[in-house]
Amino acid sequence: MPANRILPVERQLRDGSWLSRIHAHTDPAHRDPVTVRVMAYQLHGTSREGEDYRLVTSLLDARRYPARQLAALYQERWEAEAVFAELKTHQRGARIVLTSKTPDGILQQIWAHLLVHHALRELMVRTAATRSLDPDLISFTETLRSARRSVTITPGSFSP
Repeated sequence: MPANRILPVERQLRDGSWLSRIHAHTDPAHRDPVTVRVMAYQLHGTSREGEDYRLVTSLLDARRYPARQLAALYQERWEAEAVFAELKTHQRGARIVLTSKTPDGILQQIWAHLLVHHALRELMVRTAATRSLDPDLISFTETLRSARRSVTITPGSFSP
């Protein structure tokens, strides 16, 4: 949903969230609005400290699904999404494909990527610990670049 989307308050809820109504982009006549719940929150303990976010959900019951709990879960979800991006986009590279010709070889390459990712994440945790920082504040991309600069492989010396 675009950040500039206006989500008017239909009803304010006790936990600070509110009910609003939106129309599906497939409903140009705006005949069938959908009731949604909106939560405004800020991230804390991350590199995006203090940025404003809005979470829009179909979970309308504020007692059963407290806004603070949903915002925390959403932050966890985005951390998982970030790991997938780290693996697919940054570590592996968009144009690099798995090159092995056998299923076992493909599995070996996947495990190798996962092990490298784990090693980089472990390095980030240790670096953060020596500086008394939250590991989320250490950049994966910078850690990857640093690791790549420290490793030299002669072309043709290793065949997967």
